[in-house]
Amino acid sequence: MTRTGTTGKDAAGRRARAGGGTASARAVVDARGTVTGWSEGAQRLVGYPASEVTGRSAGLLLAEDPVGTLLTSVAGARRWSGTVNLRHRDGHRVTVSLLAHRREPGHADGNGSPASVDWLIVVPRPGSLREPDEDSMLVWSMVHSPCTMALYDRDLQLLRANADMERVLGLSEAEMRGLRVSEIVLDPESDRTEDLMQRVIETGERQYLRAALQLAGDPHESSWSVSLAPVRDADGTVRGVLLSAHNTTEEHLARQRLALIAEAGVRVGSTLDLTRTAQELADVATGPLADFVTVDLLPDIDDDQELRPLELPDPITLRRVANQSVLPGCPEAVVAQGAVAAYPGTSPAAECLVSGEPTIVRVTTEGVAQWAAEAPERARRMSRFGFHSVLAVPMRARGITLGVATFSRHRRPDPFTRDDLLLGAEITARAALSIDNARRYTRERTTALTLQSSLLPQRLPQRLAVEVASRYLPASAQSGVGGDWFDVIPLSGARVALVVGDVVGHGIQASAAMGRLRTAVRTLADVDLPPDELLTHLDDLVNRLSAEADDLSGSFADIGATCLYAVHDPVSGRCCLARAGHPPPALLTPGGEPRILDLPAGPPLGLGGLPFESAEIELPEGSLLALYTDGLVEGHGQDIDQGIDVLLSALARAGPSLDDTCDTVLRALLPERPDDDVALLLARPHTLDSAHVAVWDVPAEPAAVAGIRRGVGRRLREWGLEETGFVTELVVSELVTNAIRYGEPPIELRLILDRSLICEVSDASSTAPHLRRARDNDEGGRGLLLVAQLSHSWGARHTPRGKTIWAEQALPAG
Repeated sequence: MTRTGTTGKDAAGRRARAGGGTASARAVVDARGTVTGWSEGAQRLVGYPASEVTGRSAGLLLAEDPVGTLLTSVAGARRWSGTVNLRHRDGHRVTVSLLAHRREPGHADGNGSPASVDWLIVVPRPGSLREPDEDSMLVWSMVHSPCTMALYDRDLQLLRANADMERVLGLSEAEMRGLRVSEIVLDPESDRTEDLMQRVIETGERQYLRAALQLAGDPHESSWSVSLAPVRDADGTVRGVLLSAHNTTEEHLARQRLALIAEAGVRVGSTLDLTRTAQELADVATGPLADFVTVDLLPDIDDDQELRPLELPDPITLRRVANQSVLPGCPEAVVAQGAVAAYPGTSPAAECLVSGEPTIVRVTTEGVAQWAAEAPERARRMSRFGFHSVLAVPMRARGITLGVATFSRHRRPDPFTRDDLLLGAEITARAALSIDNARRYTRERTTALTLQSSLLPQRLPQRLAVEVASRYLPASAQSGVGGDWFDVIPLSGARVALVVGDVVGHGIQASAAMGRLRTAVRTLADVDLPPDELLTHLDDLVNRLSAEADDLSGSFADIGATCLYAVHDPVSGRCCLARAGHPPPALLTPGGEPRILDLPAGPPLGLGGLPFESAEIELPEGSLLALYTDGLVEGHGQDIDQGIDVLLSALARAGPSLDDTCDTVLRALLPERPDDDVALLLARPHTLDSAHVAVWDVPAEPAAVAGIRRGVGRRLREWGLEETGFVTELVVSELVTNAIRYGEPPIELRLILDRSLICEVSDASSTAPHLRRARDNDEGGRGLLLVAQLSHSWGARHTPRGKTIWAEQALPAG
């Protein structure tokens, strides 16, 4: 396809030269009947020069009818053609056939400045064109061709138009003969067509163009494919131009519909957010399909029951979730977004919901009057903005009625058609499926969040050994809820276990797996396993969970997780840590810079058969330990190294408040909606000094028990715990006696004052005692039962040098 690239000035000059002395007569008359434009052709026609006509009433030129009567007869029309008697300057009458075009405001006049409403009047020069040969077979074939055709001479004036051209333009050949394209069709595309026609005359090459025209008498814009071919004589000289046009409106509209469907497929449903999906539908349809679009959903769409038409109440209640308009601010909207409103049974929305089928409603005066009684504000808006056609489409997905999408027109003059109905139904069906997906996902996400919230610690234990603060942020709705968790577990001997873990995956399954792993960690911690051994047992559990998932699904269903487990001993001031594929913690010591601890990596849980290693570090008083999941430092447009650098920088600004430090870290690292779940646990461990710990080496002799009891009594009085003396001395006597009788030296007694009073007896034997019920004739077996009854809790743990039996008592109130 060849197109020209001439400027407007060059093109206008070329068209003027092409007209030469045979140019048609042109005049411009404004709405008041005053002549504002006058051509040389007009001067030749009636003899008046421009200086004597412009600025005066057009009645000067009329031989009979006054100009007011003529303007009244054409009022409201876009084009007028007919025969008029003009008065020549010398007084004789000139009868002409003229064509008048109404020009809207903004159309440039002959001087290039915007004009108000006026009339462009064109008259071909009389006698300048000879009649074509009616007996020619070629002329007959052109006249009766099914294609829209017209023949123009070298001056670009029409010689012949076939019947289809007459039908399309609504003018006879006689009315058009001698006129140029720009004088027959008042449209910017006409000037472009003339430029290409002149190029055909000059070069002899075919030219093509596609044009969108607003033809007189047709309320709809039409699309045309135009071919301009040179007409040559026997010598090959170009004598004229044959214009051949094909109406491609239907193909153009079909392409527009396909483009809208394709755009809806890309833009609608880009997220799993119900409201945003509805708004995307309204945005896509506004303009190409409708002037005003609303999306209303049933308030109870969260129920999975099908909503049958008979179950719909009258009036129907709907919740507005989205609207859009070609006018700024959606002034047509009556219902605010998020508001619930009632729709009477006669409304388009209610009608399509009851019938279950898309509905096209033509807005009439009678219909608006009926709606005025039921919904007066809606009726007022429809009258104010000139609504004339409404298309309502029910939104259904998987057998469930979700709501209704309503498309309205008030600026576009053409009403909705059957093709528009099919198009609206197609894009609405796509949106309904996306909305149903969002609805289902929202429900699953809510369930997962509820499950996860119930499985995470509701309140962290506060002990003298450690201060803690935590944050948990679920992922955005697009990513889904994950399986991150954290925990703080009190252990015997005033020790505290700190745990952070992450289950691979998202959704309810990940939350459920997280709950099982957290329970397992608490169970294993209760038997005081070292960190590396605990992770080994946890790894076995993850493998069993994967095997169970395989059996249930019949296919491979891998369950993976990472975990960091740390145990802080406030008496020694040391912390033992082990990790299974989890990011190492960060440590800030008093007077130092934050750093990442160098811990053995360990494989993620679920690989099986690989060992885990522990590392022990000293935590000076006032240190800050940060445990976190990978969602804190990965993603968000940065790599993990950058995330760790930001984390360390945030920890360097840590103040005395752990809660404030948590907020500082999150603000520095996370966007408003994180891509992954985030768990953060900050701990400030403390060391218990000699004022809170008392230690005795116990000789392996029964006689030593009395001296130990007296020493315990003195220490309790120093701590102000005299009222616990009897019970504590009794517990100490039983535990020390058992160690002397059944254990191996060395034997050690330790009292720890924390938020409870802890009594520990250690010996070198690995044999752990167990609680049993003594028979009537047994001489022993009642000591541990007595300890269990007198203590808040008790237990045994293995140590590298043997075992430790402990008992914990609650402190007196106040």
